[in-house]
Amino acid sequence: MEALTKIAVIYYSSTGTNYKLAQWAEEAAKEAGAEVRLVRVAETAPDEAIDQNPAWRSHIDATQHVPIVTNDDLEWADGFIFSTPTRFGNVPAQIKSFLDTTGGLWFNGKLVNKVVSAMASASNAHGGQEQTILNLYTTMFHWGAIVAAPGYSDQSAFTSGGNPYGTSVTVNQDGDMQEDVEDAVKHQARRTVDIAKRIHQS
Repeated sequence: MEALTKIAVIYYSSTGTNYKLAQWAEEAAKEAGAEVRLVRVAETAPDEAIDQNPAWRSHIDATQHVPIVTNDDLEWADGFIFSTPTRFGNVPAQIKSFLDTTGGLWFNGKLVNKVVSAMASASNAHGGQEQTILNLYTTMFHWGAIVAAPGYSDQSAFTSGGNPYGTSVTVNQDGDMQEDVEDAVKHQARRTVDIAKRIHQS
C-alpha cells in the first residue's frame, strides 16, 4: 500500500485569521489524500500584552487543544504549509523563534527537499503580505526546501487578490476577511500535496 503524503500545516494566529486559513488548508490537504498534522506555533507574548486585546486572549483560550509545533513535526512531514500574520513585512517573533530552533535539523540535512508553501494576512491591502511570505521562503532556501508557490496555476488567484507567492488576505478591525480566499487556500494546499507526492513518492 502506498504511503500517504505527510503534510504539516503550521500556523501562528493572534486573533484567529491564520487559524482559519490553516483549517481550510488542513481540510483540502486531507481531501487530496494527505496525512495532515495541524499545529500551532507557541505563543511567547507576555500576558500583559495579550490581555489588552480581548480577541487575542479569547483566541488563545479557544485553541489550547491544538498541538504546539516541534522539530519532530518538521522531520516527519514531506511538506509544510505555513500561515502567518505580517509584522512589519516579516513573520512574527513567535514564528522566527521557532525557526531559530531548527538548526540541528538543518545541519543534519533533515529539511532538504521538503516542500513548503506559505500564506499571510495583514490589516491593510499593502501591509507587507508578499514580503512576509518571501522572507519566510528565504529561510526555506537555506533549508534546501522546495518552494511550492501557487503562482497563477488556478483561477482562484484572480478572485482572491492575485498574490502569486502564496494566498494572502486583508483583515479589518473587526477581524473580518476582506477577500474571498477560501478557494485559493484550498488550491494552494492541494498543489503542495501534489508536489510533495511527486517528490517523495517518485
